[in-house]
Amino acid sequence: MKTIEVRSSQREQWIPLTAQVQAAVAEAGLRRGACLVYVPHTTAAVTINENADPDVGHDLLMGLGKIVPRNWPFEHGEGNSDAHLKSSLVGCSVLVPVENGRLQLGTWQGIFFGEFDGPRRRQCWIQFLQGVQEHG
Repeated sequence: MKTIEVRSSQREQWIPLTAQVQAAVAEAGLRRGACLVYVPHTTAAVTINENADPDVGHDLLMGLGKIVPRNWPFEHGEGNSDAHLKSSLVGCSVLVPVENGRLQLGTWQGIFFGEFDGPRRRQCWIQFLQGVQEHG
């Protein structure tokens, strides 16, 4: 397993992870299998979405803010209940196939860390799943 550090600079933001995850796959020597990207935090998330237009990330945060407004009368005393809900909605892991040592993402796809309670220093865990070799 590989741990990478993620630093956010805003309360809410999408942080690109694709290059770091691909580097971890190469470092591990994984040729075929899958790569699990996991976020061990309750107010952060990981997702796969468009990586070409930064407005998509802005729109995702805006949409999540409409679904879960920060000013709801939450009972949790830390003032970050909206971040907990957003984390649960987006999810804490993604599984990406690996073939020939490369992440198998679509043309416009990228892996993103979702920060909902920053700025913070976080971790992202990457687990490598070795594929079965074909014989014959």
